[in-house]
Amino acid sequence: MMSAAFLGLTGKDWTRDEVESLESAGHLAGCRFELIEGELIDKMGQNPPHATLVHILMILLAEVFGLRRVRMQLPAEAARNERQRSVPEPDVMVTRDDLRTYATRHPEAADVLLIAEVADTSLTIDTTVKARLYARAEYREYWIVDINARHLLVFRQPVDGSYTLRTVCRPGDTISPLAAPEASIAVNDLFPPPL
Repeated sequence: MMSAAFLGLTGKDWTRDEVESLESAGHLAGCRFELIEGELIDKMGQNPPHATLVHILMILLAEVFGLRRVRMQLPAEAARNERQRSVPEPDVMVTRDDLRTYATRHPEAADVLLIAEVADTSLTIDTTVKARLYARAEYREYWIVDINARHLLVFRQPVDGSYTLRTVCRPGDTISPLAAPEASIAVNDLFPPPL
């Protein structure tokens, strides 16, 4: 996989239209990245713990919301005034409607019940840049699965571009998504036993 740096695509404030043109012309074949605030963020290959936790989170959320409403590593929309500079690809999101609803457009905050990232090397970006990006778009619930600390960060109540309620859930705790208060997900179920 080639990185944005390898292709000489860093150091420029990119727009969505420019990136889509490069993709259409085949210049980004083999690259995995997301456009965040005008920067192409290299989505490095996933190590086994990251890949496993993304899959576990998808399964746990599918058990609550149904598989046809859970999307994995697909684009979501930023706030309307930021869409030319940001096209995030959260690790997992749960949509209000069945997947067919999004055949012609990406889900935006009003369509999404929960958005989540799995963080190992990306924790700083996920807790700052992405948290603000999702809050400005008014995604009502944002989860970060912190691989290294083995806990779940839960962000809720976006107001004026930031989340006003932040909770740390540790092993032994349970969490109920806002959109499914009757459901209970054990933090222990997110993390495979340490080797």
